[in-house]
Amino acid sequence: MLEKSFGLLFFLKKTDSSDGLKRKLYGRITVNGIAKEFSTKRTWFKDRWDQNANRAIGNKEDSKTINHYLDALVAKVYEVKRELITSGEDISTENLFQLLFGKTDDRKFILEIFKNENDKMKSLEGKDFATGTIQRYETSLSHTREFIKWKYNVEDLELRKLDYEFIKEYDFWLKTVRNCSQNTASKYLGNFKKIVLQCVKLGWIKKDPFSQFKLVKKDVIREFLTEDELKILLKKKFSIERLSLVRDIFIFSCFTGMAYIDVFRLTPSQFFTGVDEQTWISYTRKKTDNLTKIPLLPQALFLISKYDGFNEGRFNEKVFPCFSNQKMNAYLKEIADLCSIKKNLTFHMARHTFATTVTLTNGIPIETVSRMLGHKSLKQTQHYAKIIDKKISEDMTLLQQKYLQINIQY
Repeated sequence: MLEKSFGLLFFLKKTDSSDGLKRKLYGRITVNGIAKEFSTKRTWFKDRWDQNANRAIGNKEDSKTINHYLDALVAKVYEVKRELITSGEDISTENLFQLLFGKTDDRKFILEIFKNENDKMKSLEGKDFATGTIQRYETSLSHTREFIKWKYNVEDLELRKLDYEFIKEYDFWLKTVRNCSQNTASKYLGNFKKIVLQCVKLGWIKKDPFSQFKLVKKDVIREFLTEDELKILLKKKFSIERLSLVRDIFIFSCFTGMAYIDVFRLTPSQFFTGVDEQTWISYTRKKTDNLTKIPLLPQALFLISKYDGFNEGRFNEKVFPCFSNQKMNAYLKEIADLCSIKKNLTFHMARHTFATTVTLTNGIPIETVSRMLGHKSLKQTQHYAKIIDKKISEDMTLLQQKYLQINIQY
């Protein structure tokens, strides 16, 4: 319903409890001819009231106090009216009164909703949500709480006050106060957006405050090992047993594309004979819950046999004696130093190496690589193809420099 007429006035009202010249001070809001009165919880003198001006008469301190109070009430009414316009709700007497004087029990708060959703995720840990996902949402909630305190100086904020400006300022705060990169800020905002969209679906807010805000992520060049660097790792002999073990497990991931958690959970029961009569691995990716099948290359098969993964009687045991992911990454830095590899060697780099050096560079179609990586969509795999294009460009630039020195003469 569109607003055709709007009115707000204050007046004195005589009641049974009125004392002498004092009257109770009331307000009246009228929208499209429908009026509703409310008490200001104040009283004033009949002989010191200007009904035309809707204000107390005089310059005495008590007159100034009551007029300041009425000015604040007017500002609050118009603020609520603006909120109704922003949220796309009808500007009606009933809606205005609901926001102005509605029961506080009916109000919904951002952080309270966010925490409730996180608690639900926590109860489904290991079923619908991975531990890492829950931790990311907890961090996102913590950032949202800090931002609301920083921006509004309150412990929580009403959901109805959530708008485009809130999102814009939150993005600014993440990048400045928290010093987050563009991609990290977008990740936290993306987590928050999922909570907000649930509120929209439930009808708690009428308009999505993210509708005009674009979450931007910059392409990240993912590091991987070149074929030469991979050969150095393969040939290196370590006198320290733990480094030899970590190198082997890392190499296994380089030739299978498996993430740390999936290698950690790998058991002999996941091996099977494929259509080519060769050994394959079948597993469900922990991160995406996608079923993935990979034919095993000779290097991967060698490492499995080295750690006795096929022995009878070990059918339900893990194939590799893995350290924690944190320790694996710490030991990989030692390995990089010993092998004179200048890159920041992490376990996840093995997955990137499989996608680039082992498969795409050797002509494996991107669709096949995507299936073996367990990606949900081809789009997730395409950034690896961009890396290959970059490598082609670098190689051709060197070739161009060579041929610049050779002139064609006829």
